[in-house]
Amino acid sequence: MYSIDTASPEARAHVSDGIELAYQEFGSSSAVPLLLVMGLGGPMVAWDDAFCLALAERGFRVIRFDNRDCGHSTHLDACGIPDMAAMFGQLAAGLPVQAPYLLSHMADDAVGLLDALEIASAHVVGVSMGGMIAQEMAIRHPRRVASLTSIMSTTGRPGLPAARPEAMSALMTPTPSDWPGYLARHRQVWSVLCGYKYPYDPVRGDAMAQRLFAHGPHPAGTARQLAGVLASGNRKPALADVRIPTLVVHGSDDGLVPMACGIDTAEAIPDARLRILEGMGHNLPFELWPAIVDAIAEQAGPANTLTVHATTNQQAYQN
Repeated sequence: MYSIDTASPEARAHVSDGIELAYQEFGSSSAVPLLLVMGLGGPMVAWDDAFCLALAERGFRVIRFDNRDCGHSTHLDACGIPDMAAMFGQLAAGLPVQAPYLLSHMADDAVGLLDALEIASAHVVGVSMGGMIAQEMAIRHPRRVASLTSIMSTTGRPGLPAARPEAMSALMTPTPSDWPGYLARHRQVWSVLCGYKYPYDPVRGDAMAQRLFAHGPHPAGTARQLAGVLASGNRKPALADVRIPTLVVHGSDDGLVPMACGIDTAEAIPDARLRILEGMGHNLPFELWPAIVDAIAEQAGPANTLTVHATTNQQAYQN
C-alpha cells in the first residue's frame, strides 16, 4: 500500500528477454491500475508528479515507467544509431523502413510490466508515441486494456498532415550533454511545440528540464525509438477491430502531430470519443490538467470497464 501523496521507490521489472523497465507507482496498490505511457525520448518523470498524484486521488493505482531505450530502463546501444535522414528518405519514397524494434515490441514491454506487477488489465493512457504504443496494446492485447486514452497521437496512416517544419526542426535538434546546453534546447523545443493559448512556462518548464536532465537523457535511444515509429506503419486498419472504450484527446494547435491525426484516430476506433482542446499544442499544459484528469477519470470509471462502449462515435467537445 502506497501513500497517495508520494511515489513508491523506483524499481525495475524484467519484462522480456533482455529488457528491464524502470517504473514507479502512485496511490494504493489495491486501487484500479492505470498505466501511463510516455512519448518519444520521454522518461517516466515527464509525467509530472502532481499530475500522477491528481490521478491517484481519483482512485487509481498510477504506474509510470521508462520505455526501453530511455531513462533507467534497458538501453539497446548494441543496435547502433539509425540513419534518420535515410529513413525519412525511404519513407518519402514509399520504401520499407527497417528499425531495431517496432512499436509492437514496446507494447509487449508494457504488457510485460503488467505481468511483472501481476495486473490482469489496466486503463492505459498514452501521449504522442506513448499513444501509439497504447494503441498497439489495444490491438495486440485487448484483454489487458480496460480502456484506452490516446492523447496527441496518430494512427500512422499515410497521407495525414505532416508536422510543421519548425516543429520537426526543433524535434531533430541534437541534444547537448551539458546542462546549460540541454536547458537551452529544452526551452527552444517546447517554445515551438506549446500551443498559442498555453505558451512555454519558464518556471514549470525549466523545473521539468531539470528533472529530465537528472534522470539521464539518451539521444541514441530516442533515435532508435523514432526509427521504430517510422517503421511501424499504419495502424488504422487494425484499430477498426478494437472494441475497447476509447477516448482521444488532441490540441487544436498541435504543430508536431496535427489535429487531423487525432480526428483520424477517433474515426478509426469504433465508438471512440474525441475531445479537442482549443489552443493546446503538443504538450500537457498545467492549466488543462484538471480537464484532462477529469476526462481520463471519466473514461476509466466503472461505467466504462466493459469491452463495448455505447457512446456515439466522434462525440466531440470544445474546451
